[in-house]
Amino acid sequence: MKYISTRGGMQPQSFSDILLMGLAPDGGLALPESYPQISRSQLDAWRGLSYAELAFEIIRLFATDIPEADLKDIVTRTYTAAVFGSEAITPVKRLSDGLVILELSNGPTLAFKDMAMQLLGNLFEYVLGKKGQSLNILGATSGDTGSAAEYAMRGKQGISVFMLSPDGLMSPFQRAQMFSLPDANIHNIAIKGMFDDCQDIVKAVQNDHAFKAKYQIGTVNSINWARVVAQVVYYFKGYFNATSSNDEQVSFCVPSGNFGNVCAGHIARQMGLPVQRLIVATNENDVLDEFFHTGAYRPRGTANTYVTSSPSMDISKASNFERFVFDLVGRDGAAVKALWADVDAGKGFDLSAKLAEAADKFGFVSGKSSHADRLATIRALDATDGVVVDTHTADGIKVARELRLPGETVVCLETALPAKFADTIREALDRDPPRPAGFDGLEDLPQKVVVFEADAGKVKAFVEATLAG
Repeated sequence: MKYISTRGGMQPQSFSDILLMGLAPDGGLALPESYPQISRSQLDAWRGLSYAELAFEIIRLFATDIPEADLKDIVTRTYTAAVFGSEAITPVKRLSDGLVILELSNGPTLAFKDMAMQLLGNLFEYVLGKKGQSLNILGATSGDTGSAAEYAMRGKQGISVFMLSPDGLMSPFQRAQMFSLPDANIHNIAIKGMFDDCQDIVKAVQNDHAFKAKYQIGTVNSINWARVVAQVVYYFKGYFNATSSNDEQVSFCVPSGNFGNVCAGHIARQMGLPVQRLIVATNENDVLDEFFHTGAYRPRGTANTYVTSSPSMDISKASNFERFVFDLVGRDGAAVKALWADVDAGKGFDLSAKLAEAADKFGFVSGKSSHADRLATIRALDATDGVVVDTHTADGIKVARELRLPGETVVCLETALPAKFADTIREALDRDPPRPAGFDGLEDLPQKVVVFEADAGKVKAFVEATLAG
């Protein structure tokens, strides 16, 4: 399996090479030359596998340069009951109205990002050891990627993490998870601005090829292909858990900000998983919802990005969307390069004709949710099912209920546990959300963070000074 760039300017590379790369040299994102196709007999053989066994079978199709015995060891060490709370790893919960919640937040930081990040930490350590290299990760988070990455990378040999987050815009729990880590290889940088500003700085540093090479800069954001591959696994597992046979179809509803999570669902569907529809759920920052309704992609910029009660989705420029658009335009790298030149110039683009033409091929629909919708959904679920969900998962459930077709099985992907968003849960239910053992007093721990303006130069200077020791 070799990897190419969405913008057409990269020679085919191996999995291990793109694992450490981040953005491709031409500014695009890595994708396989083609998606593996899964036969019915493979699907039948996979139905009874454990999560770790299934992860090995899927990831081996993409990481063909890692010896299978080594890959199996990495995957088996990653997906354990000790880390994810049960042998099931991603159990499902059925609601009284027939919706299914795929539980993805049982890892160490209580968010779905752990599902991929725990694997990424072990893959990084393995590949860096083989190559005799070190890696300095520069990432951006709107809430959950940061803590998941830091917990996965803490104490890893040859790895340092520099994580950017929007100053003051995460929940107190999310901030405390990140900023209270005392590990010497973890560095938190709060940026005065929105998540999109943080993401722009990461991309600017990635595109400074001399700096990137000198300081071995990599990324854990979902622009990293291995993150997306790891997420493909739970679509297959979720499908098996929500159905009784491979003759059935399901749809997945995915709360979306940066498009990485639902992009993994798109890839699973293209591989042959029997997915009827992919339902994209946005909050008030509804750039993706606008695209799937109109074909127009118009990122709105920091000044027009709302601060909401589902903060991990307060994003107006969805990095992973480029991977889907690459498929939508027939894998034409030159076309994608031109489209993103328009995005960078603040113009956006219109692909309404392509979207209409490919509607059945890709199966996307979308909806959006507001703060009032969030509160209503949280209250209703608590009343009817005795289930408390976080604000992002509530967005997904609201949209799934709105768009579900008669007889359609819809699996809603859980984003995080409600303990991470206590203020909104208290507003909805007039009580604190349940807090898992081991997290009491988290917000009271000493916190370690530096605050900068949205300036890539200042971030680069901080990285240089830190690594100089």
